[in-house]
Amino acid sequence: MRQLLLRPGAEELNYEIRGIVKKARQIEALGFPITWENIGDPIQKSNTLPDWMKDILADLLKEDKTYGYADSKGVLATRQFLANLNNERGGVQITAEDVLFFNGLGDAIAKLYQFLIPTARIIGPSPAYSTHSSAEAAHANTAPITYRLDPDNQWLPDMEDLYLKIKYNPSIVGILIINPDNPTGMVYPKEVLENFVKLAKEFNLLLIADEIYQNITYNGVKAVGLAEVIGDHPAISLKGISKEFPWPGARCGWMEFYNREASEEFAKLCQTLENAKMIEVCATILPQLAIPKIMSHPRYFRYREDANFKIGQRSDWMRELLGSIPGIKFNPTQGAFYNTVVFDEKLLTATQSLPISNLQLKDLVESWVEDPGIPLDKRFVYYLLASEQICVVPISSFCSDLRGFRVTLLEENEVQFKDTFSRLGAAITRYLNS
Repeated sequence: MRQLLLRPGAEELNYEIRGIVKKARQIEALGFPITWENIGDPIQKSNTLPDWMKDILADLLKEDKTYGYADSKGVLATRQFLANLNNERGGVQITAEDVLFFNGLGDAIAKLYQFLIPTARIIGPSPAYSTHSSAEAAHANTAPITYRLDPDNQWLPDMEDLYLKIKYNPSIVGILIINPDNPTGMVYPKEVLENFVKLAKEFNLLLIADEIYQNITYNGVKAVGLAEVIGDHPAISLKGISKEFPWPGARCGWMEFYNREASEEFAKLCQTLENAKMIEVCATILPQLAIPKIMSHPRYFRYREDANFKIGQRSDWMRELLGSIPGIKFNPTQGAFYNTVVFDEKLLTATQSLPISNLQLKDLVESWVEDPGIPLDKRFVYYLLASEQICVVPISSFCSDLRGFRVTLLEENEVQFKDTFSRLGAAITRYLNS
């Protein structure tokens, strides 16, 4: 081309959660069905919306207003409804004017980092959710800055690591929290959230909480919202319906601004995000109209309670099948619907493999792993894909120095779920002993 097309940092955009699909499709093309454990799409795993939800959507489709524009910030009645839900928690109080809709949280995350100056850094957890880490790195034209989640301490954050990185890096202007966490399934205790707030106040930092899984917790655990502990400090909460209803195809997410007038710079950021949405006119209206009707329906609480119980049950099954395998670190999950399994790195080598009887599959996977610099967890993931046709995501792709993989807890069929993770567990043992 006549000139360079890409800005510095653009190549940091990476999404291995979907990238691994390209490899899986090659195997699928050879006639092998794939068990998809790479992405948190409940619909892909036969999770269906109940008929009463579908009836609400069908009725909305009969209304003419469903086909028009919404207010630029989002449907006013829905924003009022969501503000009231927040206020019922008893923490920081907001109004409809503090709620801003986007076409999914991916859109919201991209906008958030887009308008920060390149020298302003948001430190986030590692293992990292790729949408956040890639967008932050792309905006800053360099690799993301992260704090450590500790697999030896139930994936809780290493607060000393976070403190030192903030103290000695004045470019950090904000802290990202993902609660419940993707990819680990950890839920922050209240005291940990309070420590985040103390840090933010000490160094005058913005707090950002991705809380899209806030209502997906189980096994006796409930998530504490950032709004409940933030006090008078500036913060943004990111929420959506993709996982909770679940309706990922709706592409419907929103920001909640907490204490926007507490900081002039934060108020400017909020206004800029609102202006950006005005330029786009509005976010998709149908899911916005559906939110208050669905979430205030008398069946909704029980629906979510039952769904959470089933995810918790699958978490227990996974612990039974994988929790005692030598050579890995396994933490039972408490929220969201993922688990991150970490290898003892001393046991990983560049010569390990899994038996593959089909010569085409064998040749394919050997071509994938011939690069001597391939992360050792990605090598395992490729062999697992070729040997067992189970598609998982390597943790090295989640901006982490750890070596392991992420799986989901979404498979509704008990027989299929137990078969998948029994085969996965056996594959781990064979691989480490090869």
